[in-house]
Amino acid sequence: MIEKSLYENYEISFSDNIAPDTDDYLFIFNNERELFLTEDKKLPKNLDEFDADFCLFIGTYNGTKSFVVNVDGEDSFYPLQEVYEFNHDLYHIAGKAVLVRDWYISHRFCGRCGVETQLDEKDMMLKCPSCGQVHYPRIAPAIIVAIRKDDELLMAKHSYHDNIRYALIAGFVEPGETIEEAVHREVLEEVGVKIKNLKYQRSQSWPFPNSLMLGFTAEYDSGDIKVDGDEILKAKWFKKEDIIRYGSDISISDWLIQNFIDTN
Repeated sequence: MIEKSLYENYEISFSDNIAPDTDDYLFIFNNERELFLTEDKKLPKNLDEFDADFCLFIGTYNGTKSFVVNVDGEDSFYPLQEVYEFNHDLYHIAGKAVLVRDWYISHRFCGRCGVETQLDEKDMMLKCPSCGQVHYPRIAPAIIVAIRKDDELLMAKHSYHDNIRYALIAGFVEPGETIEEAVHREVLEEVGVKIKNLKYQRSQSWPFPNSLMLGFTAEYDSGDIKVDGDEILKAKWFKKEDIIRYGSDISISDWLIQNFIDTN
């Protein structure tokens, strides 16, 4: 998990009226949200070989203008999870770029009346010149929690995780509820237990596709494990030596598991 701030090397800005120069940063994505890189796994210097759907200025990275670009293509494109494994810094800023790309694609036309939108001059939003509807980038808040019972950690097997045997309890925040309520609800719904001493730990941008992951720790309070049989197929308590770790430390889930191991 990347723990340094995005803004150590990045300054936010945006415009659809600025064209890239040679040596500017070009974050070129295809329709699978994969990033184009050269043979030496670097960002390309120009758009000569591409037919770009759009090219949007998104600020400066390491003092250099940066653009997100959308194209058709398959060759030399890398999933962001793979980019993380060989270049954490590139993944960090590319995660920002792909979220801006998704927002721009999704709201180039107003979802209320269908008129083409316009990029605001002050805020990062697309506004409709006809009905006045505004469209900000959409981030889906989600919680993830490491639940401790004495020297054991509660982990569950999710129906949608084919490559992970057991993982932490997680879920999206519902309209009208607080973050804390979301944690208690998700735990009760998925594994049937109640928790206490809920503590926020840290957050993580998770661009798969557009989540903000909010990490918590908690202690077991009461109840017996009873999985929902839909999202959760199995759940049980693990001692630290029995935990099977993920193949990558990309996620906040891995950080929470490591924190449990280190403090147990």
